Amino acid sequence: MSIFTNRFMIFVVLVCSVVVIIGNKSVLAQCQGDVQGLIEQCARYVQKSGPMIQPSGGCCSVVKNIDLACVCGHITIEVENIISMEKAAFIAQACGKPLSHGTQCGSKIFANSLCCAMK
Repeated sequence: MSIFTNRFMIFVVLVCSVVVIIGNKSVLAQCQGDVQGLIEQCARYVQKSGPMIQPSGGCCSVVKNIDLACVCGHITIEVENIISMEKAAFIAQACGKPLSHGTQCGSKIFANSLCCAMK
């Protein structure tokens, strides 16, 4: 039962993320890299619930080839209600592409690669 619940939650986060981010077509049009792949490969690692866990190789592959600053510029409050920005920064760091000091993602401004403050 627990495995089903976890998989269902991952599926819900993935679907919600796809709807919110792809609904904002400017992300797909303006940001270099595979935004849909980012959602598909990394959604389970940025869920608000649960611990920070190391991302998969597939997730890191997408992260390394996407314009994170551009994606950050399109993060809405709806996206922030679904994902943990702190976990997103952790994933970027773990994949070897940390967010730069002062990068703004939605309402958060990153003071360093893993910690952020409200705007």
